[in-house]
Amino acid sequence: MNSRAADVVRLLTVKGETLAIAESLTGGLVAADITGVPGASKVFRGSVTAYATELKHRLLGVDATLLERRGAVDPQVAAQMAAGVRKALGADWGIATTGVAGPDPQDGQPVGTVFVAVDGPVRPDSGSAGGGKVEALRLNGGRAEIRMESVRSVLGLLLRELTGEHSGNERAQDTERNGGF
Repeated sequence: MNSRAADVVRLLTVKGETLAIAESLTGGLVAADITGVPGASKVFRGSVTAYATELKHRLLGVDATLLERRGAVDPQVAAQMAAGVRKALGADWGIATTGVAGPDPQDGQPVGTVFVAVDGPVRPDSGSAGGGKVEALRLNGGRAEIRMESVRSVLGLLLRELTGEHSGNERAQDTERNGGF
């Protein structure tokens, strides 16, 4: 079991908050990690695996013009996926993954280009900024490694939002990663 997933479930349980997940390249791996944690049913609302581009619009409310112009591998698409799943499933927090796991480039983006996003409640009086955040990643490795690192990254992003441990630009310079553990 992923310790990040366990930490997410624990923190959401303590806060009395819920989570919804929108996945593309990870194909349900994030939801599987969360539901692998005992007690996840207290916080996990559900997930949408919108692998096909048109489903990102139809199920998650991602702007059709954005998808047409930029493709599915885009930071704004990730942000809209997170906000869309949060709204569609009635959760306090929404997280999303979109990107290119390979073997071929997609939407003009090279293999390893990934965007992860979180959308949550805005709490100006707490350590958590809430709202929407997107992280751009450039991952190395094969398809499986890229997908697993995407899971770790989106859960890490959510953890930083839940705990208020973010300094704005902490990962912006740390986007080159090797997929292996």
